[in-house]
Amino acid sequence: MRKITIGSLAAAAALLVPLGIGTATAATPATATFSKASDWGSGFEGKVTVKAGTGALSSWKVEFDLPAGTSISSAWDADMTKSGDHYTFVNKAWNGSLAAGASVSFGFNGAPGGLSGVLNCKLNGAACDGTGNPGPTPTPTVTPTVDPTPTPTVTPTVDPDPSGKKIVGYFTEWGTYDRKFQVKNLVDNGSAAKLTHILYAFGNTSGGRCSVGDAYAAYEKSFTAENSVDGVADTWDAPLRGNFNQLRKLKAKYPHIKLIWSFGGWTWSGGFTQAAANPAAFADSCHALLNDPRWAGLFDGIDIDWEYPNACGLTCDTSGPNAFKNLISALRAKFGPGKLVTAAITADGSTGGKIDATDYAGAISNLDWLMPMTYDYFGAFNAQGPTAPHSPLTSYPGIPKDGFNSDAAIQKLTSKGIPASKLLLGIGFYGRGWSGVTQAAPGGTATGPAPGTYEQGIEDYKVLKTKCPATGTVGGTAYAFCGGNWWSYDTPATIAGKMAYAKSRGLGGAFFWETSGDTTDGELITAIANGLK
Repeated sequence: MRKITIGSLAAAAALLVPLGIGTATAATPATATFSKASDWGSGFEGKVTVKAGTGALSSWKVEFDLPAGTSISSAWDADMTKSGDHYTFVNKAWNGSLAAGASVSFGFNGAPGGLSGVLNCKLNGAACDGTGNPGPTPTPTVTPTVDPTPTPTVTPTVDPDPSGKKIVGYFTEWGTYDRKFQVKNLVDNGSAAKLTHILYAFGNTSGGRCSVGDAYAAYEKSFTAENSVDGVADTWDAPLRGNFNQLRKLKAKYPHIKLIWSFGGWTWSGGFTQAAANPAAFADSCHALLNDPRWAGLFDGIDIDWEYPNACGLTCDTSGPNAFKNLISALRAKFGPGKLVTAAITADGSTGGKIDATDYAGAISNLDWLMPMTYDYFGAFNAQGPTAPHSPLTSYPGIPKDGFNSDAAIQKLTSKGIPASKLLLGIGFYGRGWSGVTQAAPGGTATGPAPGTYEQGIEDYKVLKTKCPATGTVGGTAYAFCGGNWWSYDTPATIAGKMAYAKSRGLGGAFFWETSGDTTDGELITAIANGLK
């Protein structure tokens, strides 16, 4: 046995100190941080992010003062009360509990612009910057000696857009047929690396319930190795095939992508009228479908594409202005805070138009974001014209209808108290066109729709860019005149302008219809991604 001396004990103790034995990890306090999402001079959109420290939070309350003459008119994701210039925000029932290190944000609109910060901010009675907010008592930790065997490191998933803007694209279920656009094409054309979210279109709403649109395309069709995301062919006895299995493989390869199942659309919106009569039953059916054991865990949320609540689309709905709000509330209650709930809505910015028919602002606290469909304003559904761009960003002299442009829709929605950060700008990856046109400038007469590959009056951008190249721009988008046909569509250049607009207005990002219309090297989605940086 080796003899232990007093000196050797002292030396051993000295060696222990650098290893951290008996040292304590300092507690990190909870904080609340104010930032300004956008400012348009006459008003502003603010955001406060609450972050738990070393200990979890079971609830939170943020309060602060504003400079005299500045006021807040509306808030979301928190309950607001005010007394003079003092404002208090308390968590909702679904976002009060925060695990250690987790964060949540709430927002508000106010006036006038120019606010640089808030005053006397407190989080649960302590300073918002963490001073005077001690957190839990630190627990002693032991730092182990270094193992000579290297520990594998995990590379974190990087959001495709470091700005945090959303890039959301529709993937159509039926694209697997005539269009031959498969999930693998999202890898081949570079879209998968740029998308933050995919909307799978569409689920059906017949009978006021969520149901599968096309079972064969969704989960039965077998893919060859050549058409499979991972190069592995489906077997006849695989428990899941079809688009769903390919999307599962895509998410494994690109774990940053979130997948949302979209229900309704132009053809299947009629079922929402019955759903609105019993929102809870509708929500139950949707939750059960998204969690079907065959594809459980595939979908990160649900999207409602109701065309249009309390207004007319393919059919007319008379459920009233609260129907949409009630439906979204039921979905949020059923799916909880951990799943995405989104909606594609009308972009009719005219006075007394479809936006005014529904209380979209009343639903926004239960939605992660709204997607006003800022396209299809004009087209050969008016066969004789006048020719006009289907997706104008702004108005222009001679536009056929006031309020039928993207900016009008965004301004109307924000004026109703919907935060700009919860709005995405819509982009069409296609054009709309007329035939029998004699003038290149907008406003000409026509004799009918221009011929298209799959449908008269509509053509993919990937075809139009060479078939009928752009000859001019109007209202922030492009148009083309060739051989008596007049087309309007967005190009990489006009998309860059629209993304600059989205950033200047503080929008949450952009979405597009739909993935198969882009070029094989992803020209349009690249323009969106670059424009939002």
